[in-house]
Amino acid sequence: MDIILLERVAKLGQMGDVVAVKDGYARNFLLPQKKALRASPDNVKAFEAQKAHLEARNLETRKEAQALASRLDGKQFVVIRSAADSGALYGSVSTRDAADAAREDGFEIDRKQVVLSAPIKELGLHDVHVRLHPEVEATIKLNVARSQEEAEIQASGKSIQEQAAEDEAAAEFEISELFDDIGAATNEDEDLAGTVEESEEDQDRER
Repeated sequence: MDIILLERVAKLGQMGDVVAVKDGYARNFLLPQKKALRASPDNVKAFEAQKAHLEARNLETRKEAQALASRLDGKQFVVIRSAADSGALYGSVSTRDAADAAREDGFEIDRKQVVLSAPIKELGLHDVHVRLHPEVEATIKLNVARSQEEAEIQASGKSIQEQAAEDEAAAEFEISELFDDIGAATNEDEDLAGTVEESEEDQDRER
């Protein structure tokens, strides 16, 4: 099917381009989303008549998107989820979750603007792209953790597994230190007992 693009579409073309696409792609996505029109003679004439208005509108929305992108790009949002100690989530984080996390922090984005190649199924920090306009994109970071405390650990650059290993090593060290202290105290008691016995033997000899 030949269509006229009403906005820039990645890998297809710019506004005003007439391109050929598969019928299903046009009917199921481009036409319902008002990203294109069928390239009929009447529609071509209608587009040419509205071209200046469409270009002006596109410029305005692009500026708005760029302003939002400058505030949004690089921001980190926390998403709390249940997960196993291995880091695997009981479920997954979707585009809706990403959009909701951003909105809770005051950024008005729609889940349809969030681009995920696959659902997020692991704890950790994940880069996620947000398409604010056909020509404007921002990258946010989702901090997926089991608690706010764990999110803070991950934000510092450590994984939950690394922190767990450090905690375990610290606990083992404390236990080792405790046994060393007990051993040292036992030796002191034995030395003291030995000194007392020697003193008593010396007193017996003097008598």
